[in-house]
This record gives sequence, C-alpha cells and structure tokens, in this order.
Amino acid sequence: MNSQPRRVENLHTDKGKVPVYATGIVEQPWDDYSDDDHATWSTLYARQREILPGRACDEFLAAQDAMGMSADHIPKFSELNQVLTTATGWTLMGVEGLLPELDFFDHLANRRFPVTWWIRKPEQIDYIEEPDLFHDLFGHVPLLMNPVFADYMEAYGKGGVKAHGIGADALQNLTRLYWYTVEFGLIQQADGLRIYGSGIVSSKGESVHSLESAAPNRIGFDLERIMRTRYRIDSYQKTYFVIDSFEQLIQATQPDFTPIYARLSRQASLPAGEMLESDRVYQRGTGEGWPTDADV
Repeated sequence: MNSQPRRVENLHTDKGKVPVYATGIVEQPWDDYSDDDHATWSTLYARQREILPGRACDEFLAAQDAMGMSADHIPKFSELNQVLTTATGWTLMGVEGLLPELDFFDHLANRRFPVTWWIRKPEQIDYIEEPDLFHDLFGHVPLLMNPVFADYMEAYGKGGVKAHGIGADALQNLTRLYWYTVEFGLIQQADGLRIYGSGIVSSKGESVHSLESAAPNRIGFDLERIMRTRYRIDSYQKTYFVIDSFEQLIQATQPDFTPIYARLSRQASLPAGEMLESDRVYQRGTGEGWPTDADV
C-alpha cells in the first residue's frame, strides 16, 4: 500500500493528450477530502439522481439505493465493501488513476474493482477526460451488486488477460466490447429503452442524448458487430448497442473469442456512425425495434 496517494491525471503537451498510468493500490484518504470535494460529489450525485429515474435501468437505481449511496458526502469504500462483498463477492480498491491494461483485467478477473480515489475539481464538474471517483463509484459500482452483471465483469476480466497474450488487435476488439457495454450500453426493459452504461449514467448530457436525441444510432447487440465498431472518446456517442438482458452479456462471453479475433482480423473496422443492412435499429426511448430498411 502507498501511504500518500497521488492524483494521477493525463499529461497535456503541445502534441496533445498523453495518458499516464499508475499501478499503485491505495487506502481511500477519506479524512483528507475537502469541503469542495464533498460538495462536488453532492452536486453531481443530486443532479444525476434527478434525471435518471425513467432513464436508467431499474437494476441500477435499485442497486445504488441498496448500497446506501447518497448526496450527503463521498461514500467510504470500506462501508460500500461491506454491502458489495456480501452481495456478489466483489471488492472496491482505491487507485491513483488509469491502470495498465493487464493490471485492470487481472483485478476484474479476481472480482476487484479499481476506483480512482480522487474526485474532479469544481471547474471540471461538467466534463473530465479521465475517470475520477464520481465516474467510477457512481457509474460503475452499483451494477456490481447485480449477480449476473457481476459475473459478466469477472468474465470480461478473464477474457482481457487472455487477449493481452494474443496481441494488440485482440485487445482492440475487446476494448470496443467494454466501451459499448460497460461504458455506453443501453438495455431494453418492458417499458422502453434504459441506460446501464457507466459513461452515460454519470453524465447529465449523455443521459439525455443517448435516449432522446434523434442523432445517434441505437442498434441491437451483436458481439462481432461491436468488436468491429470504432468509437470516439471526445464527444457524445454516434452509436449505442442495446441488450435485451444482462443474461445476454453472459451468453456472449461464453464462447472462446480466439476464432472471433481471427475472423475480425480479416475485416475492416467500421466508423462509429456507420449503419449496416443487418442492423436492428431501436426507436429512441421506446424499446421497439425494426430492420434498417424500414421507413424511419
């Protein structure tokens, strides 16, 4: 354990942003959070919980309540772990910033979820490039209370360790799966499309854009389609993929991905906003699907 955790952020140079990685596992310095830190959490928490009912999936909201999160102050990892470990065997651990890929996969494979210990500054309240405590804790952690999603995350971590040994192309394919499910996934409930991806539920603008804007594509889940699809990190998504249930994610991770990686290596990547004739498209917010050749 590091006794004095660092705040590790991206490095900005005259040639652009350079990601900086850290491997340190740290105790959450809860007593050292400032009034501004707690106020930032409170503002973000209250704002998101105001707009998420009717937009976030039922499982997310129920899990967040069950964990005891509130707008009062930054939660303590130790208190959340008492609930989370009992529910699904997962444990939160503090980290200083972005982890190297293999370290991240290894933690997930062993049901450890890394949470950045520091929270964004007040002037970053509407946007921050790298994951901070609010994104990790508010966005990612609640669904780890769901047994099926918790199993998916473990399976993803194990798949990541394997892909790391295969090569860069396999890692790219697998990263796209994480992006379009864990970070920016939508789910079809009986009463319409809902959000489950952490990058959406932790963002006010994307929570509205993903469901209510006419601009993005909303496409039925297809593993290889997702693994071929590029994405942008500096704007709202042009495409979201829709699952029918969390069980669908588990089923998708059961096969050996090695032959899938081999097939994809012979196919070109797809731009984020490109549509295919085989895509099943969802109306915004309704959960109704129809083929792309329909008059929409």
